[in-house]
Amino acid sequence: MDLFDYASNKAAEDSKPLAERMRPRTLEGFVGQEHIAGEGALIRNAIEKDKIFSMILWGPPGCGKTTLARIVAIETHSYFAQFSAVLSGVKDIRSVIEEAKNQLKFNKKRTILFVDEIHRFNKAQQDAFLGHVESGLITLIGATTENPSFEIIAALISRCRVITLNQLSPDHIAVILNRAAKDKENGVGKSGFVLEKDALDHLVQISDGDVRTALNGLEIAAELLLAESAQAGKKKRKIITLAAVENALQKKALLYDKSG
Repeated sequence: MDLFDYASNKAAEDSKPLAERMRPRTLEGFVGQEHIAGEGALIRNAIEKDKIFSMILWGPPGCGKTTLARIVAIETHSYFAQFSAVLSGVKDIRSVIEEAKNQLKFNKKRTILFVDEIHRFNKAQQDAFLGHVESGLITLIGATTENPSFEIIAALISRCRVITLNQLSPDHIAVILNRAAKDKENGVGKSGFVLEKDALDHLVQISDGDVRTALNGLEIAAELLLAESAQAGKKKRKIITLAAVENALQKKALLYDKSG
């Protein structure tokens, strides 16, 4: 890689949304879902024993389905292929299958195929996976917000394990937001921001368990403050306050008494 390649890659990385930049790459950095990813839990055991299996991850938006799939691929040193059921068809599936054969033949790597919103695939598209999942050529990880029993064909469900992910708790969201606020490489910490407690609480509240929503809110607030700071031409401590978050999201914090 020469200097121009490095600059180009760095620019591409920096242009990614905060939620994408803050995705953990190991189980140690993964927050929440302890029932499947914690010590002694199903997915952690499968990774540690190198016995990964095809699965359908069922859970609400922003609970970690995509992140978990990527971590499984990284931790098992697998080739990772991803596409969305909204944008892809049978032709794309065939291309991935060919690539999976090449990865196995030339690189001795298994392929983990991650399909986001797999419930949007029709029966014919879901059928296209069956033989390859059965043979072990691909390890399928599908993600869905819909009940797989109603949206995924029985033949595919019988070849996968359905794993339920929970909505992230306020404590989980707070941990991830604090991490993003302090991170000086991928988070808003590199711009010298400090996240106030009231602002943190508001971001947690409006996220409703969706970490992507929370991180998007933090990023918008930080970008607006950066723009204001540049216009003012002042170098002062950048504090993300409750007012800054409310201004960015155009949503006022609700007032609660001691009983909530």
